[in-house]
Amino acid sequence: MKKKSSTSNIYNKVYRHLLCTLLLFLPVLSVSAQETAQTAADTVIIVKTLRDTLWMSPLSEIRDIRTDPAPTTGYDRRVRRYRRRWAALIPTHTKLQFAGNMGLLSAGFGWDYGKHNQWETDLLFGFVPKYDSDRAKATFTLKQNYIPWSLQIKQSRFSAEPLTCGLYFNTVFGNEFWTSEPDRYPKGYYGFSSKVRIHVFLGQRLTYDIDPKRRFTAKALTLFYELSTCDLYLISAVTNRYLRPRDYLSLSFGVKVQLL
Repeated sequence: MKKKSSTSNIYNKVYRHLLCTLLLFLPVLSVSAQETAQTAADTVIIVKTLRDTLWMSPLSEIRDIRTDPAPTTGYDRRVRRYRRRWAALIPTHTKLQFAGNMGLLSAGFGWDYGKHNQWETDLLFGFVPKYDSDRAKATFTLKQNYIPWSLQIKQSRFSAEPLTCGLYFNTVFGNEFWTSEPDRYPKGYYGFSSKVRIHVFLGQRLTYDIDPKRRFTAKALTLFYELSTCDLYLISAVTNRYLRPRDYLSLSFGVKVQLL
């Protein structure tokens, strides 16, 4: 009986020691938990993007972020429209073309547009050597292109445009060219303008899409050729049966550098 009482006293002493230890460490655990929660709330999250480092607010502040769209005014909308319209005037490509009844060599810039960029408008400036005349001449061409299809060649970066077509207006700068007949000719003697020519053409293209890692100023390069004729040549071909295609058709070559 005495032995049992002694064992019970030992258990009671151990229990009291454990209880006292727990009571002593309880405030410390509570403070540690609060500090952990506070630290989590004040932690700044750093996210590295491809270009910049994004510093995010503490978690407690993130909960208060509003996702409602920013209010806009009539002035803000006008500014966006203004910038969008001016951005549309930035040329998307440049071109260099040899022959084509627009000069020995022509160069200029233009714009691609349409759902699949199937439309192009070009402004080209060229020159004609003097040959047997007194001086060289400058030309200006307004050209409209239509590319209905673009076919990728297998899994390569090459694509082909099997058909391109369009028309362009060409003029030559110089006093010896006229839009209406001078008085020295009988009325209706010529019946056409020697200053402005209207051309139609058909052609084909081959495009190479440059690897994005190797792009510097160009996105793609295109080589093309065109077979063209003008209004005056067509009239001559119809009224003069002896003319051959080489007499009224012109072959030209060019390169297009895609910028955007």
